[in-house]
Amino acid sequence: MKIFLRFYGDLNFFLPASHRQRTYPVEIVARDSIKDLIEAQGIPHTEIDFILVNGNAVGFDTIVAENDRISVYPYFENLPIPIEQRVSEPYPYEPRFVLDVHLGRLAVYLRLLGFNTLYFGNLLDEDLAEISAREGRILLSRDRGLLKRKIVRFGRYIHSTWPHEQLVEVARRYHLLEQSHPFTRCTVCNGSLMEVDMHVVKNEIPAETRANIDRCWRCEECGKVYWKGSHTVRIERMFAEVLTLVSVSSAKSEEMTD
Repeated sequence: MKIFLRFYGDLNFFLPASHRQRTYPVEIVARDSIKDLIEAQGIPHTEIDFILVNGNAVGFDTIVAENDRISVYPYFENLPIPIEQRVSEPYPYEPRFVLDVHLGRLAVYLRLLGFNTLYFGNLLDEDLAEISAREGRILLSRDRGLLKRKIVRFGRYIHSTWPHEQLVEVARRYHLLEQSHPFTRCTVCNGSLMEVDMHVVKNEIPAETRANIDRCWRCEECGKVYWKGSHTVRIERMFAEVLTLVSVSSAKSEEMTD
């Protein structure tokens, strides 16, 4: 049985060069669901927002038939698709994340922006998927196989290997900069920061630093003490650069048709 597939936008990243930006035929031996067919092409279901079969919007459970022409779309900010026609589930919470082992620096950046972000260096894929499903967290990963797991409701494949670019990807997709609360979470353990009296923690702050600060915060979980200094200025500058890059990438997305 032959069907015809066409993928749009950054979904082409997952395809061999011969299949990108074009309609191509696929021979299948059984009547598969759309979800199974798409993931057999190497694309996790988490990356899909909208599917047309012969011009009609369908869901992941739709069974394909002979000569079906299937168009598959990622999330596009400039496509006003009715929510009932999307296959991606709207994320119902303030963004919170769990990240795979390859995204440690991104985890730090997300915590700096104030987002509840779990990161473990030694968990198995099934554990990460289970945490994502149980706690309703967005699973960020560079592992396609992990994102293909059936129990993963909310997830995102991270394309870049550079942490700043990774942050741009996530910030743009989930509109993070409008929801951020910088410097409210511990970058080490993800705990919340609480302001404390300088006199209580003065022995935990270098003497040469104490004279230049008047406020400090302690992590409620691990006890690490934080204060604002020259490093804060560097971080704020980095976030300003990210904001600019998010705006630029969003503008480019508005122009993208393939």
